[in-house]
Amino acid sequence: MTENRDAIRGIIERQFGSLTWTAVSSPDWSAFERDFLPGASLYPAARPAKSQKPEEFVERMKGLAATRLRSFKEVPLGHEIRVFGNVAVAVAVCEITENEAQVTRGIEMMLLVKTEGRWQIVSQAWDTEGVSKPILADLLRSPCQGARAEPPSSQ
Repeated sequence: MTENRDAIRGIIERQFGSLTWTAVSSPDWSAFERDFLPGASLYPAARPAKSQKPEEFVERMKGLAATRLRSFKEVPLGHEIRVFGNVAVAVAVCEITENEAQVTRGIEMMLLVKTEGRWQIVSQAWDTEGVSKPILADLLRSPCQGARAEPPSSQ
């Protein structure tokens, strides 16, 4: 159903947009946290995998924003959404720019549930593109504003 996909697409865009900041603008931590079901778990790219609650992730990011991560921007490049009834999965590709210099790409995978008419993230995990794990071209052709198919230049 188109309205479900549109709602989930909105969550993807809000997730990436809320974690954007510069020296003169702040991230929207509240918008980021609102998209998660209470008790949701996040699994950052670091290994071994370790679960975090959204509020723990936000506290960590606030610390980074106050110290060494002076700017951060995530731009969606493509996505794939699968919905069945009140459950869904979303695979979202993004370009990440840190401190206006270091550019990488990553994939976020989300498990979502619809409850009381609202989609929320139950679990989210992500990883960063590398030589041994390139992002598949079909995900970069998925509908998304500002999509860029070529990998960022290596630095």
